[in-house]
Amino acid sequence: MKSTIKKLDDNVVKALTKVCEEAKQKVSGFDWLTHRADYSNFPGSLVVTFVFLTEQQISDAKAEQQDAYLRKLTHKQLLKAGILLKDPRRNVFFDSEEACHKGHQGDWDKRLALPS
Repeated sequence: MKSTIKKLDDNVVKALTKVCEEAKQKVSGFDWLTHRADYSNFPGSLVVTFVFLTEQQISDAKAEQQDAYLRKLTHKQLLKAGILLKDPRRNVFFDSEEACHKGHQGDWDKRLALPS
């Protein structure tokens, strides 16, 4: 990784670590998050995936508008790191361990390689 890209990715990781810590405390069922990006098309290509244990937990979180909360939290922390998302709905997604096991036998690398 070139030093500029490495620094940018480090900033993303720091911001998302804060998001993860807060989300674990405030959003029931949330387990972990990950991100991927094509840094030649950044920040438009940034994809942040919030992972819950079950599909029902995602549905419950959406019913309680926790999806909007997580998008706002992500947007805020990335902005503090100098990264502006034009529309966080295009960058933040939700998935579950349950769906990964059903669709990809628990292989997250394979699952996350799919287009969102």
